[in-house]
Amino acid sequence: MTSTLLALALIAPTDGGSSGLTMLIVQFGAIIAIFYFLLIRPQSQARKKHAQLLANLKKGDEVVTAGGIIGKVRDIKDNRITVESGQSQLVVERARIVQVGSEVSPTANQ
Repeated sequence: MTSTLLALALIAPTDGGSSGLTMLIVQFGAIIAIFYFLLIRPQSQARKKHAQLLANLKKGDEVVTAGGIIGKVRDIKDNRITVESGQSQLVVERARIVQVGSEVSPTANQ
């Protein structure tokens, strides 16, 4: 109840002309909060989960790349992963791996 009264007090007209400025600041604050909770925060959490998924990558894991290549990890060197797919071996950038085993990265487009 107190927060409702505070919100009403902020938007209530006053004798001076500063009511419009207060209302504008409140609206900008609300827009920034909406952007933070709906866009910025979820993207940040998804990036952290993807980084954790890639950090836990080890030899023998079955992976899927962003290009759709399915294979097993044969070698890991810094940001380069050697993936064996069928009879061939491919070198893939670590960030392009979107699935390890059955765990899908939250940043993968599905």
